[in-house]
Amino acid sequence: MTIVEIQTGVEHVVRIEPVEEADFKTISPKRYSFSWKKEKKYIIWKLCLEKNNDIIGLMSLHFIDPEQRVEIRLLASSIENVGPGKIFSGVASCLIAFACREAIVRYAEDACVSLIPKSVLREYYVKEYGMNYAGNCLCLIGEGLIKMIQKHDL
Repeated sequence: MTIVEIQTGVEHVVRIEPVEEADFKTISPKRYSFSWKKEKKYIIWKLCLEKNNDIIGLMSLHFIDPEQRVEIRLLASSIENVGPGKIFSGVASCLIAFACREAIVRYAEDACVSLIPKSVLREYYVKEYGMNYAGNCLCLIGEGLIKMIQKHDL
């Protein structure tokens, strides 16, 4: 899986793995927009640059088995990867694709990935990731899940 350095167009290899207790020493609300320690009862995943292990994105997931749904509770790119001056593109996309893969692995063809976005990001998620409206949530199901997984070669 790769992300792109915007200024140079160079692709960088990334990996996604669970956050470890030691990671919380470097995960601050200032850099990642939230107090991630509050999410410890859920599975928190980190997106790291392969070359230096820098955590550039975080996502917490909640598996809702009765609904065959994976809820993205929180999703954040590091502060230097947000907005028009960001360093890398594709951070959030990689994390969402990973959630899609986890949903398919767990729930097969009935899988669903959902999230409740900030209002300013709602239209962006629909346009950029092909998400569908589902009440106050946005979701990916069926072909949408597959497209996200294929986009990132997962």
